[in-house]
Amino acid sequence: MEEKIREENNRSGQGKKTLGVVGLGLIGGSFVKSYEQAEDWRILGYDKDEKINQFALLAEDIDGILTEDNVDQCDLILLAVYPEAAVSWLREHADRIRKDAVVLDCCGVKENVCGPCFEIAREHGFTYAGGHPMAGRHYSGYKYATEKLFRGAPMVIVPEAYDDIALLANIKDLLEPAKFGSISVTTAGEHDKLIAFTSQLAHVVSNAYVKSPTAEGHEGFSAGSYRDLTRVAWLNEKMWSELFLDNRENLMAELDHLIGHLQEYRDALERKDREGLETLLADGARRKKEIDG
Repeated sequence: MEEKIREENNRSGQGKKTLGVVGLGLIGGSFVKSYEQAEDWRILGYDKDEKINQFALLAEDIDGILTEDNVDQCDLILLAVYPEAAVSWLREHADRIRKDAVVLDCCGVKENVCGPCFEIAREHGFTYAGGHPMAGRHYSGYKYATEKLFRGAPMVIVPEAYDDIALLANIKDLLEPAKFGSISVTTAGEHDKLIAFTSQLAHVVSNAYVKSPTAEGHEGFSAGSYRDLTRVAWLNEKMWSELFLDNRENLMAELDHLIGHLQEYRDALERKDREGLETLLADGARRKKEIDG
């Protein structure tokens, strides 16, 4: 049976490996464009927006539309959609995925995705692992996708078996066309705890920061600090609200830490406590040096 499948793949893809990408936004589109540069890959893509599908075809970024009829041709499937949609797609198409295929999601949270997806994969006999490419832009959508998005960037993998060296080596090989700078391995829980601080909190702070009425007059009075702090304020509210709610406990804990520290600075200002303020600022600078070395 497996030999027959491989023969069919060879006929349709001329011996190439086949990548299936679900969701052609910034992340999925960038995967498509990076794999399109690799000679040994054939690419099938699908987006719920049919206009995007047709554009990707016309641009020759994909070789065909990913459908129920050709899912079984894929060696690697990347789920580049929102968490709930990733689980739903996998559940709906699980019986069509080849036993020797690998499925990775690209969602920004892992516990709510990996749990059900591990179960689905076990039930149907294929390989699934959680994935999170640590790259992005503050613009979303296929038109902002680029083959360079992942070059040199970290990729986080959440396997079901933490010490499965053969699986991790296979995933690293399958992801080679994206040119990630590093691949790290962790658990779903640890991923979500860290990402609440490194990504989600930063988006909340940036988005809240620009709500100051003073922001309207920033032009001519702002430079690098303003640009750095507000870069991710312009976000996809539907996606980020789902990610925040999926990781609400971790994110609320980080917000509580931040609010507590901000209150310390405000209290020092209210008291006109220069020495206390200097201590707070020195502690923050020292902490930055300790963390980033």
